[in-house]
Amino acid sequence: MYRYRYVAQIVLEATTPLKVGSGESDFFVDAPVLKDWNGLPMILGTSIAGVMRHSLKKEKSEIDNIFGEKDGSRLLVSNAHLLDENQKLHHSLGIKEKSNFLKKYSNLPIREHTAITDKGVAKEHSKFDEEVVFAGSRFKFELEFIGDENDEALWQELLSLLNSPLFRLGGGSTKGFGEMRVVSCLEQTYILGKDYGDKPSDLNNTINDKDKKYTHQQSYSIYKISIEPDSFFSFGAGFGDDEVDDISVTEEVVQWKNKKGEFSKKQILLPASSLKGALSHRVAFHYNKLEKNFADNIPSEEFEEYIGENNLAVATIFGASKSHKNEGKGKALFSDMFKLFHENEVKIFDHVKIDRFTGGAIDSALYNEKVNGQKDKWDIEIVLADKLDNNIKKAFENSLNDLCKGLLPLGGKVNRGHGIFEGSWSCKEINNVEN
Repeated sequence: MYRYRYVAQIVLEATTPLKVGSGESDFFVDAPVLKDWNGLPMILGTSIAGVMRHSLKKEKSEIDNIFGEKDGSRLLVSNAHLLDENQKLHHSLGIKEKSNFLKKYSNLPIREHTAITDKGVAKEHSKFDEEVVFAGSRFKFELEFIGDENDEALWQELLSLLNSPLFRLGGGSTKGFGEMRVVSCLEQTYILGKDYGDKPSDLNNTINDKDKKYTHQQSYSIYKISIEPDSFFSFGAGFGDDEVDDISVTEEVVQWKNKKGEFSKKQILLPASSLKGALSHRVAFHYNKLEKNFADNIPSEEFEEYIGENNLAVATIFGASKSHKNEGKGKALFSDMFKLFHENEVKIFDHVKIDRFTGGAIDSALYNEKVNGQKDKWDIEIVLADKLDNNIKKAFENSLNDLCKGLLPLGGKVNRGHGIFEGSWSCKEINNVEN
């Protein structure tokens, strides 16, 4: 019935750090990354297929016909494996055979997280950490679609899903992780009984040199924010170094030049989770204000019903947990941001806690911290998958106004004057849907 085999070898680059969890925990980290037999990060083909299925906007019967329900899937997706600095895939490596580039993946970045309440303090029992894959890492996998001579357009539509700005892989896609870019897409169409036996089984053997890219027809909104720090800022790493008790988080990223990969110098990280958390609380404030939900006409025991994921605007934009009354994935996609770290623009602040009665220093209360003084401009994009209701949209944009006016600080130590940013924002509506 289906003699045609549409095949594509695809290289994806993680433009932000990638979190593909193994579903387990170990002695060192709460959520380690899934790894292959070489101890290198990988992405399961089922994860890619699941995202593609969710992204395809068709009738359920058509989606079931492609991805399977009773008769199996017509789209075959291989696992995506990490490429080395020469964009080669390795099937079997001993520890001594790994290049210095691949050895870096033995110590992946670890992100420290804690939920913050509406009062700006850590929520009890909310601290956890997770492993992520370096931004810039490249993975290669194969797609094979079983069809006939009339399925060319459908095949191209499936490939276009990978080029959507809403396409993300792994966990934490609304917290800045998993943004992907198609580096190359090499296609070939085979026919059973003719040339299908010539298809290479090794992804290091390319099928041809025709690199194609298809635009995905989709509507969405992009909010572009451009801000600069007024003075100092700090996104804490959760630990110190040999000089101070608390430092800012930095990470290395993979950079590609002339098809050669190398690790960068240390980069300052502006975590999307920090931006998302700050905006989330401010959106709740503005939405309650627009809806006239004021504290003086709400019983104190009901305050929780108007904050966090109980707030309709917060749940709509940022999402709500499973089993919650507002359950659902958020409409806003954030991305982690990086800037080259300059050691000479770091400032060390010394602190000591003072006894309010004696005016003297409290014993064992001396500590110090490093904060950043770099005056870089941060260009941030927030992608909204769907349109928002009037008051929800207004609450979100009012929160962006606060951020750009320096009224919504970001990062840590904000009660000491750090984290004030100022700038501007704009919104662009993208409508690529064909009528």
